[in-house]
Amino acid sequence: MRRPLNQPKGAGSAVLWDLLTFEHLMTNQVIHIIYWAGLALIALGAFGTMGAAVGLVIRDPSVIGLLLAIPVLIGGFLVMGALVLIWRSFCEFYVAIFRISEDLSVLRASVDAERAKTGTPGTRAP
Repeated sequence: MRRPLNQPKGAGSAVLWDLLTFEHLMTNQVIHIIYWAGLALIALGAFGTMGAAVGLVIRDPSVIGLLLAIPVLIGGFLVMGALVLIWRSFCEFYVAIFRISEDLSVLRASVDAERAKTGTPGTRAP
């Protein structure tokens, strides 16, 4: 895609121009940060589950405390595993939606170029 006439030249200004306009979406870079931050929160939840299970054993050192701690630990890890899968699928869905947007903009540019080459006027909806 060509640079508009009023866009400043230079590598630093190109990044600034991309930030100020919506010609290039920055979602692919940002979603990685969001994904890893979400995984960090899920990992904190897993550590909290382990701490709750250990706390149950420390609070009640008998066999009953151990029998209570094991289901808490297993259930907590199953929930954390499900959260990881749900979080991953949510992030992939988000990336897919924005890739569709990028593909549509490329398709629109190619149709406009084809119309300009053939000389047929195009009708665009507002």
